[in-house]
Amino acid sequence: MGEEGGGRSCGTTKELQKLKQQAMEYYRENDVPRRLEELLNSTFYLQPADVYGHLANCFSTFAKPPTIHRIVGKNVLDGLGLSTLQVEVFCTIQNFPKSICSVVIPTHFEVQENTVPELVEAQEAERRLAVSTAVQWVNETITEELRGLAPSSQAEVDCMLRAFFANKVQEEKERKALEKSQEDSAGSVPPSQILPPPPPPPTKKRGQKPGKKDSVYIEKPVIPAGPAEPVLCGSMAIGAVSLAVAKTSAILGGIPLYLNIALLKHNQEQPATLTMPLLMASVVSCGKSSPGKLNLMKEVICIPHPGLTTKQGVEMLLEIQKQINKILEMPTPPKAENKKGLNGNKRGQQPVTGKMSHLGCLTINCDVMEQPLLLIQGVCANLELELGTNLHLAINCAGHELMDYSKGKYEVLMGTHKNAAEMVDLYVELINKYPSIIALIDPLRKEDSEQWDSICNALGSRCYVIAGTASKSISKLLEHGSISSPRSHGLIIKHTNQTTMSDLVEITNLINSKKHIAILGSTEGESSDDSLVDLAVGLGVRFIKLGGLSRGERVTKYNRLLTIEEELVQNETLGFNEEHTFFYFNEDAKKALEAAATAAGELLGPREPIFPTEVVEESARS
Repeated sequence: MGEEGGGRSCGTTKELQKLKQQAMEYYRENDVPRRLEELLNSTFYLQPADVYGHLANCFSTFAKPPTIHRIVGKNVLDGLGLSTLQVEVFCTIQNFPKSICSVVIPTHFEVQENTVPELVEAQEAERRLAVSTAVQWVNETITEELRGLAPSSQAEVDCMLRAFFANKVQEEKERKALEKSQEDSAGSVPPSQILPPPPPPPTKKRGQKPGKKDSVYIEKPVIPAGPAEPVLCGSMAIGAVSLAVAKTSAILGGIPLYLNIALLKHNQEQPATLTMPLLMASVVSCGKSSPGKLNLMKEVICIPHPGLTTKQGVEMLLEIQKQINKILEMPTPPKAENKKGLNGNKRGQQPVTGKMSHLGCLTINCDVMEQPLLLIQGVCANLELELGTNLHLAINCAGHELMDYSKGKYEVLMGTHKNAAEMVDLYVELINKYPSIIALIDPLRKEDSEQWDSICNALGSRCYVIAGTASKSISKLLEHGSISSPRSHGLIIKHTNQTTMSDLVEITNLINSKKHIAILGSTEGESSDDSLVDLAVGLGVRFIKLGGLSRGERVTKYNRLLTIEEELVQNETLGFNEEHTFFYFNEDAKKALEAAATAAGELLGPREPIFPTEVVEESARS
């Protein structure tokens, strides 16, 4: 019995010695003895009050960097109560999974107002399918492909997301090709594409005799609307995950998201200063869905002077909004109906009333084109603000919404239609009368490229012509490497669908290289996520377009702007914005103006930038 016991004891001793040897090798490979000795010695000299807290902090510096553990997609509601995508990132930190952050990305769908219920239901069903597909992509495939990657490896993450998306696009092409081949084999004929009906022939003038020829201007047939750029169902998963990883990297690195984006843009070199984007704040809406006759002005936008801080600009905009609310709430005194009412308005014109829109501004009923502009002029006069000096205006015309294809013309007012050439004349007349308007957004459809050229030639020296909906998607712009169609001074870019952080950096670099203006805009259906503001600051865009200063999902972004400005001031890294500068859009326009001035005996000097304030002063003198 003793010998057997001694044998077992000897075996146990050998096993213990073997384990000890393995432990020593393991700790030596990870440099534990040396680091532990150094740590204990330094702790003795420091003698911190919380010894174990000090040791824990020191040991944490030796830990492996966090890696992505899993990514979770969820179906949540946006600011309008509609489905959208939320993405949450979990990282492995010191051997345990931990939730780091979540982001919510808006969908690309436009908000339908005054639309037949069938179309609204169809769009909601399409939205739900897009979100559910995105959730499936995130939870089943993307989370597996990104597991183990460091969140700081944004380029690698975006590259993997792009490859995943490219595979999905190819799968969709193959699926459609298979469906088509099955239809062809079954003998089914696909329905022909329904084009908008051609415009009716010109009506005969009153009193014109039969057979008598009349010199009638024959308009060019309207170019049919091009097909909508396809959006792959579920593509919003790509943009959401890319943003979530960037935010995770910022949090783990102890820096704000805007600084992380700035480092991506400047090849990991921190810029000395960051400038705040100039505000484009919507104050009233008189678009196609408004109750009045006016359709042309989907958004009337105020732009505070570049010399003001963001805080000063927001305070000014709030005062303007309060004054507009007061004016609209005041009861209109009953008046005898004359042929023409006050300010030359049409007989029977309804008093201006308003309701809050999804854009965060009041939708008001206006019957004449100048009505909203006169309203803002009056408000500014009451506040002792000078349009063209303290602030400027921009108009989102939403040209694609104005086209009446049955007539082949734009319906700028209810019952008032204009062709594309007449629209150019309308805008020139409007800017001549209101030189404080320094930007026109989507003045025409993208198909009317010839008239985009005309507007740029006519107004380019004093007004920005901006392409929003008329522009291609960021993916298409980067694919072609061109932003020249339609011709414009700048683009409104939005973070939706498959747009990654790397894509945003590339497109802003492309816009800057072409001397164009970059505007980061919110979508129509926004969430309370304020990451968009950090993107605008980090990317260094000229303007940010957030809608009005109402509705929680929009106000939270203005609050984020104020917070970032305070941080930049405290860190002494706040840069300053330059004045609005305009140049002649092409040399032909410049030469024509020089020739006219020479004929008048006023030879123009060298090419110089034109400032809106100078335009206003010159207009006042004339």
